[in-house]
Amino acid sequence: MAVNVGITWIGILLRLLAAGVLVFATYNPEGYSYFHWVRGNMEEALPLKAFAGVLLLIGWTIFIRATLRSLGAFGLLLAFAFFGTLIWLIVYYGLIPSHSVKTITYIIEVVLCGVLATGLFWSHIRRRITGQVDTDELDG
Repeated sequence: MAVNVGITWIGILLRLLAAGVLVFATYNPEGYSYFHWVRGNMEEALPLKAFAGVLLLIGWTIFIRATLRSLGAFGLLLAFAFFGTLIWLIVYYGLIPSHSVKTITYIIEVVLCGVLATGLFWSHIRRRITGQVDTDELDG
């Protein structure tokens, strides 16, 4: 029999933190990221860069697969549409400057973190709301 371990606020925050580490380690506008490290001098520390790239690829694969399985393609489209129009609304009404590429980049990366983290805990939320269990959660 499967043990029903629910999601807690700490669990949600840890998933959000893990998504943040993945997204901001891959790229951030400050210039301290895997993208900038590799772009700087490709030949220097090549094995370490390759290893770090594989680790990031594994992380992205885990997050993207979990998000797609949890939200589905249409749910993912809705999440990005929701956040995309929210960003548009914020920029349109001048709450953030539209000319600040750095600010827009940070907002987009935080949204990406939110969507990826949601993909990791959405099944728990759906189960609490509807009582429906995903088939991969059943004890076989």
